[in-house]
Amino acid sequence: MKIFHDSWIMFKRCMLISTRNPETIVMAIVTPFFLMALFGTLFGNIADIGDYNYIDFIIPGIILQAVAQASQYTAINITNDMTKGMIDRFRSMPVSKASVLIGHAASSVVRNIVTTAVIIATAFLIGFRPSAGFFDWLAVAGILLLAITAISWIAVLCGLISKSPETSAGLMLPLFILPFISSGFAPTETLPTWLRTFAENQPMSPIINSTRALMLDLPLEGNLPPALTWCIGITAVAFAAAVYKYKRKLV
Repeated sequence: MKIFHDSWIMFKRCMLISTRNPETIVMAIVTPFFLMALFGTLFGNIADIGDYNYIDFIIPGIILQAVAQASQYTAINITNDMTKGMIDRFRSMPVSKASVLIGHAASSVVRNIVTTAVIIATAFLIGFRPSAGFFDWLAVAGILLLAITAISWIAVLCGLISKSPETSAGLMLPLFILPFISSGFAPTETLPTWLRTFAENQPMSPIINSTRALMLDLPLEGNLPPALTWCIGITAVAFAAAVYKYKRKLV
């Protein structure tokens, strides 16, 4: 189908742009490395989370935080395309409208998979010792892929509704903060009641809890269904909103 061919072309274009910005590649590798090293060593020495190894405990939160930060690059690229005349060029070509957005989202997913791999590799270097089996890791990969896809489409939408690269990056900031206000870095039981209610019912917590449980061979305790529902629901809504906004801008 034409949309798949056009999306593949747009994906290759976005990846080519990434390779022409080596500082972006370096940041995608260096930033998650230092995030994992910092939280796993410095804060691991002062945090009290009971029987957990702190490195094992925080990996899902670090991954989602790093993915949200790295996705700012996608939002900025979308805004640049919209404000610097590139979309006007695409409008004059027989290119599927959705393919432009799909290309950006797909390249974001690939970059964030690299970011996730760096975090997990760094965690192993500083003491991460998971108990997951082969099928548990497959489930972890599936959940993280869904979460990365959802965040990538949010980044696409933020890029479309922004009038400047700085604004698009700023709109992604709440996604960077949400893992802190979740079960990512401390058990929600340690939070004040009003904050605990929010932390336990926002999207990041069930995703983090499910990923952590699978990595450490712990009971899922009903976290998987809401995690999948949040990921799929956010992706669907963000995709539909992004396509609608893009078509409106082309009118």
